[in-house]
Amino acid sequence: MTSPAGPPATGGREEERQPLRLLAVTACPTGIAHTYMAAEKLAQAAAGLGIEMKVETQGSIGAENTLDDNDVRRADGVIVAADKDVDLSRFVGKRVLTVGVAEGIHHPERLIERVRSAPVHGADGAGAGPAVSAPGGGKERSLVYKALMNGVSYMIPFVVVGGLLIAVSLALGGHATAKGYVIPEGTFWAHVNAVGAIGFQLMIPILSGYIAYAIADRPALVPGMIGGWIANTGALYGSEAGAGFIGAIVTGFLAGYLVLGIKRVRVPRFVQPIMPIIVIPIVATTALGLFFIYVIGKPISWVFEHLTGWLGGMTGTSAVLLGAILGLMIAFDMGGPVNKTAFLFGAGLIASGNQTVMGMCAAAIPVMPLGQGLATVVRRRLYTEQERETGLAALFMGCFGISEGAIPFAAARPAQVIPANMLGGAVAGAVAGLAGVKDAVPHGGPVVAVLGAVSGVPMFLMAVVIGTVVTALVTVALVDAGGRRVRAGVAGAGGSSVREGAGAAGADGRETAVLDEEPLEETAAGAGGAAEVLSGYLTGRTVRVALGAAEKDAAIREMAELLARSGRVADVAELVATALRREERGSTGLGEEIAIPHAKTDAVTAPVVGFARSAEGVEWGSLDGTKARLIFMIAVPEAAAGDEHLRILALLSRKLMDSGFRERLLAAPDEEAVLEVLADVG
Repeated sequence: MTSPAGPPATGGREEERQPLRLLAVTACPTGIAHTYMAAEKLAQAAAGLGIEMKVETQGSIGAENTLDDNDVRRADGVIVAADKDVDLSRFVGKRVLTVGVAEGIHHPERLIERVRSAPVHGADGAGAGPAVSAPGGGKERSLVYKALMNGVSYMIPFVVVGGLLIAVSLALGGHATAKGYVIPEGTFWAHVNAVGAIGFQLMIPILSGYIAYAIADRPALVPGMIGGWIANTGALYGSEAGAGFIGAIVTGFLAGYLVLGIKRVRVPRFVQPIMPIIVIPIVATTALGLFFIYVIGKPISWVFEHLTGWLGGMTGTSAVLLGAILGLMIAFDMGGPVNKTAFLFGAGLIASGNQTVMGMCAAAIPVMPLGQGLATVVRRRLYTEQERETGLAALFMGCFGISEGAIPFAAARPAQVIPANMLGGAVAGAVAGLAGVKDAVPHGGPVVAVLGAVSGVPMFLMAVVIGTVVTALVTVALVDAGGRRVRAGVAGAGGSSVREGAGAAGADGRETAVLDEEPLEETAAGAGGAAEVLSGYLTGRTVRVALGAAEKDAAIREMAELLARSGRVADVAELVATALRREERGSTGLGEEIAIPHAKTDAVTAPVVGFARSAEGVEWGSLDGTKARLIFMIAVPEAAAGDEHLRILALLSRKLMDSGFRERLLAAPDEEAVLEVLADVG
């Protein structure tokens, strides 16, 4: 032990002379430009204050400049400027400040000052809170939406794998019987079917668990998953049907917010280490499980029983009306109590000789996955690549009467998908009822018709087709309603920008190339002999020093037409539509008078970058309220090889944080001078 008057004082002075060491993590869910701009701003601010800082970026090309254990051990604080979930468990014991990515771009000095007094991140996640957008974070999605999408993204592989294995096993090893589609026990295909069934059993707990995880981190995973299992196991609360994916969404959010509440409870220091691994999971799981069984489960059981009784009193009503009602119920929750009530009602009447009710149900059962799958095919651009892949799997599952194939779509967009499913199911059930279709097997989908379990096969298949088309069209209409209005506005505004088939004069008086000309052969030089820059993605042909458009929609169209001069754009209209959909997810106006609209679409045949300058500026919804004067547009094909275009965007975003670089771009007198400035990007 040292004396109070000796070395400690000297040590304290030496410690004060040590530079402050900070870490930062930047991330954005809708693109990587904000990620790198925030990183550059934080690094610049730290350097200006004489502070040592290392910044990890989590962009679309993965984590770069990753923080290792030694970095964390030496750090005095951590700034997380992110609008998506970031794992904070590695920062236990450090001061952690969690804000939106916009804060990192516009107030880096303020964040550096605030992190010195930020709460210490605890082992149970206490202190920093979940890494969600802070006030001022712009138009990012809410925590509820992020949590829901987190659960859906983890659930999708279970739906696809389980559904496809079940479908294949039924197709190759099953046969129709009075008890349904049966695969002989002990056979190879029975084992394949069992493996697929496990996937289906797990998908509901996975959905619930990862919703909870997104809200309250790892301590919420166990109560979320167990809660989802309970929700899907009706026998635990006296119901013949579980609550399905709707119940899983409920338990996921209940588990997440319950864990958040428990985290706020002050406990003795000696208890803190076991809170996240023992105390919180046990308390939350027990409370949630019993709450669902004794409180929520009772109404579910009541709904099941009364719906069954209500349907029993309708057997003498119009077949069309009964078919529509059964179709609505089948499509509503795809495995929940409402769906199971209709299904078991139809199945129960088969033994009494009434096969028409099951015929109505069988026609409605495949409509949801077939309709959602069809929607991803006919309007591909409305869906992500993962959703399109899920859509193809849903089409296959629908053919075998596996309605769960539509659950990922219903969970992600309940307000659009569930009404569309219900309308399509009602139409299919009504058509089957009108035609008097009969089904002798408690199963649905085209497969029962192929194997001879259905009478009136042509009308049965017609009911399925009509219901599928209705589902797909209504889904597309609801999802695309806003987008179609925007695109209509752009088409009208397009006349004020560069016109196809005619030369268009820029503000500098020089005429630009027209779109109906044959594309010039690419050479090693751009306009005026200037070399290509940005790995050849940007040339003199895709640079304009005077943008004509005054509004964002028209500016995006003008930029798309500018990119078309490269000869790499196959469909200008589709490129415009894709870029506008990207804007709906969050503005690409980055502040500092910069906008970088971008699109990944097969409307382009190779990566291409364009640049234009606006004298007056274009209102772009930028984070700092400035109008965009420096506009870059990046377009790459869906199947673009590698991540080179993302690296170019990262380099560009960082370079644009240099005020001197921006001033040089604004001052460049012509395209050749612009290319010379951009050559500094690398």
